[in-house]
Amino acid sequence: MAEEIFVSPRKHGRIAVLLSGRGSNFMKIHDAVLDGRIDAEIGLVFSNKEDAPGLRTARERGLETVFLNPKLTPDKEEYDREIVREVRKRGTDLICLAGYMKVLTPTFCSQFKNRIMNIHPALLPSFPGLHVQQKAIDWGVKFSGCTVHFVAVEVDMGPIILQAAVPVFRDDTEETLAARILVEEHKIYPEAVSLYFQGRLEVRGRRVDIRD
Repeated sequence: MAEEIFVSPRKHGRIAVLLSGRGSNFMKIHDAVLDGRIDAEIGLVFSNKEDAPGLRTARERGLETVFLNPKLTPDKEEYDREIVREVRKRGTDLICLAGYMKVLTPTFCSQFKNRIMNIHPALLPSFPGLHVQQKAIDWGVKFSGCTVHFVAVEVDMGPIILQAAVPVFRDDTEETLAARILVEEHKIYPEAVSLYFQGRLEVRGRRVDIRD
């Protein structure tokens, strides 16, 4: 059986951002859209938290926003189907998770294969999940960092697009290491989105190659 190959489209695209908190990576992506580094527009900013600061920022920036209360739709599959409907309404080409604190269902992931990106504050496949900065400190690793990856059904296990490393110091706390990593997140997430719409990302299995 021939290996499945995906190549990102070279086009002016539309992005949907999903967030649950302050949305600092969302803001960096939007800044890159505004200054022309990303050939796309943000068509939707969605949140599962009505009071998410990132949602407020999106409104202040004149972007369309949607909040859906998960308590009103306790079935996770149905909740994700509602998000999918909102995303599809906007003709979305790429979904960017920017601190979205809900695990996407397999149905959601399968409908947007190689069209959902996430930023994770560790060098995957090491330290998936939550509180990863503290895990890096507890394990005594010398370097940590961040990873932009395509989202797969397995949490934090999708194909890796870009990574950036930072040193871990002996006196680091979870907060100081997180702050150092965040600086790099703000660099590589917009870069990965830009590469996507330049048609330069080629996915073969778990590997992502960046085309010249």
